Amino acid sequence: METAGIVAEYNPFHRGHAWHIAETRRRLGGDAPVVCVMSGHWVQRGECALADKWLRAALALDRGADLVVELPTPWAMASAESFARGAVSLLAATGVVDVLSFGSETGELAPLEEAAAALDAPDYPERLRAALGRGLSFPAARQEAAGAACLSAPNNNLGVEYLRALKALGSTIRPLTVPRQGAGHDGPAAGGFASASELRRLLRAGRGEEAAPYLTAPWSGELADMQHIERAVLARLRTMGEGDWAALPDGGGAEGLPSRLAKAAREAVSLEDFYTRAKTRRYPHARLRRLALAAFLGLRAAERPAAPPYVRVLGLGGRGRALLRRMKDTCPLPVIVKPAQARELDGPALALFQAEAGYTDLYGLCFPTPRPCGGEWTHSPVVGERA
Repeated sequence: METAGIVAEYNPFHRGHAWHIAETRRRLGGDAPVVCVMSGHWVQRGECALADKWLRAALALDRGADLVVELPTPWAMASAESFARGAVSLLAATGVVDVLSFGSETGELAPLEEAAAALDAPDYPERLRAALGRGLSFPAARQEAAGAACLSAPNNNLGVEYLRALKALGSTIRPLTVPRQGAGHDGPAAGGFASASELRRLLRAGRGEEAAPYLTAPWSGELADMQHIERAVLARLRTMGEGDWAALPDGGGAEGLPSRLAKAAREAVSLEDFYTRAKTRRYPHARLRRLALAAFLGLRAAERPAAPPYVRVLGLGGRGRALLRRMKDTCPLPVIVKPAQARELDGPALALFQAEAGYTDLYGLCFPTPRPCGGEWTHSPVVGERA
């Protein structure tokens, strides 16, 4: 039986995510095991996750996942290309995943494969520079340079990066795409499904009853929100010089950007004000949010390894245990199940885990009632009830 791999944030886990897991199993023939690579406490939009990673892993296990492992922050909070490369590297490293399943607006592999080939073509960089030189935004320039209309849709775009990552890694994992259901990426509810962004908006506004029909379980307790750390982030940004901005990952040192960011940080009175002052057609909000948060967390481009150096288990069920037993023979990376095992790491792996512990400590400030430090070293994986 083939084992499926899925990459997700589950921020929050909703009916669309449950449908994706079920549809993946249906296409693979019934009861295929599912391994999820899930972002931790900081996500690709450049913000904190709504709930901690152990709660989100538990919800995924409850609705079909068998094993949930963490995509470390340096990749979880990166551009689509780096996000995909880190996640696919982890799935490949497990040695137990046969199929990578992802949602897309097209629901078909062929146009995504064509776009991936175009982005990897030798003349693509020159075509991209020409498009940028005409004043197009980076997403528009990328789409034009690749000649791929499908890149205008966010899930298609990420799917293309999964395909590129599989090829770059020489992986034998087979791609499978399923059509995204209902609501658009940032749109309102439709067809019985709501987007994660719409659900976050409702939950943070205290309108949980409106979100409930689209979730797989009720949400309760305090939710994390960037508003609780806004001044702390601004304080960090105000201390940064151009060299500090240039050292950030994913393009902080792009031509002309460090000086623009430093100036915006000195003048801004809120994070939204900072984004507005720094934004240009070439540097959209999402990229600026990631750079600001990377600055706050202390991420540096030079400190990110080429690929995640360990596999951190966030949650597992009965079949997840069986997969872990197989991984003893198939996974070349250290597999961390209990936090104490992280103390046996060395080199870049130990440095990354220690940094992740710090990112979790800062995440604790995002709640109305701040959480104490040390959570990364005390949380064991959640255990699902499914066999």
